[in-house]
Amino acid sequence: MDYYVVQVSTGKEKNFIEDAEFKNKFDELSYSIVFPQRILKIRKAGKVTEKQLPVFAGYLFIGTDEISKDLYQHLRKCKGFYRFLPNNQEPKFLEGRDFEILNQFISFGGLAKISQVVFDENDRIKVIEGPLSGLEGYIVRVNKRKGRATVCLDMCQTAFSIDLGFEILNKEEKR
Repeated sequence: MDYYVVQVSTGKEKNFIEDAEFKNKFDELSYSIVFPQRILKIRKAGKVTEKQLPVFAGYLFIGTDEISKDLYQHLRKCKGFYRFLPNNQEPKFLEGRDFEILNQFISFGGLAKISQVVFDENDRIKVIEGPLSGLEGYIVRVNKRKGRATVCLDMCQTAFSIDLGFEILNKEEKR
């Protein structure tokens, strides 16, 4: 199965998914929609809440063998559809590093939870487990107070800065 990137209205990704599923309720077309999300702890007015936010805001991934004319027309008619990447005439499936990045988030069930990390004696981050594992070389900024690591990923010739949450484990809690 190949994955194609679809650009949709930012913040309206769930509406697009619901509309696509409703219009394909008899399963005439064979495809799946992947919407990778992340959990971030957000402190507001002294209270910490966990929010679910998209990893790639405004982008969804369509899993199918090929984009047929019927599938293209079906997706195009859904609310919030903008375009396929790199263009509508020749949509290309993800391959190489782009596919590896998407697979990294799919492997956690599409929901990137809070990573478990420790800091070494030189104050460098070391990921024990979670979605940040394997992305250590792409971390550009760490905010210990907020518990976030900013990761810069290059997908489809576009650089994305993504904040992923982490929890600091003490040395004795390390597995």
